[in-house]
Amino acid sequence: MTLTLFGYWRAAAPYRVRIGLNLKGLAYDQSPVNLLKGEQRQGPYLDLNPQGLTPALALSGDGGDGVVLTQSLAILEWLDETYPDAPLLPADPLGRARVRAMAMTVACDIHPLNNVRVTGELAARGQDEPARRAWMARWLAEGFTALETAIAAHGGTYAYGDAPSLADICIVPQVYGARRFEIDLSPYPTLVAAADRAADHPAFAAAHPSLQPDAADA
Repeated sequence: MTLTLFGYWRAAAPYRVRIGLNLKGLAYDQSPVNLLKGEQRQGPYLDLNPQGLTPALALSGDGGDGVVLTQSLAILEWLDETYPDAPLLPADPLGRARVRAMAMTVACDIHPLNNVRVTGELAARGQDEPARRAWMARWLAEGFTALETAIAAHGGTYAYGDAPSLADICIVPQVYGARRFEIDLSPYPTLVAAADRAADHPAFAAAHPSLQPDAADA
């Protein structure tokens, strides 16, 4: 099966999917979608993903022709079910619930309030750059405070235990984004230490935004 990932080099959600694909050892093609130019809201990308968001993962061959998956967590769970080696979730139900909770703290509670379309709307409503960064820091602080406690309780080498999981896949891109916008991460030493260890893993390192094909065009 051929996998083609549609995304933007610096965006958090495609970053998550790149990490998941790399952890599974899967080859994939990339088709850049420039969010700053609004390509996500134009055809032909809208034909693939009518929501106009990234990422999208298009499947071809081996019965996958014409299938397009959207929403990063849905894509990652599909990957885990389809390619179970290097699992992204723990084997036990309680562990899976805890990892999903960590992942959703990022993907549902932090990231949606801090992404391009929200910050763009804030700018359109007259909020200057310092005000937008304060907005981002406020929602990140709420989520990262909860994650700091969870990782202190359940973390090991990684955010949960000693294997990379869906939690790390979500946390690492969010830490990257926080540093990009110069948000103070000193209140979250346990989280940052776990994220930095995960970022050194080869699968995470290869997914870093600076190494993506469209980064050169930025």
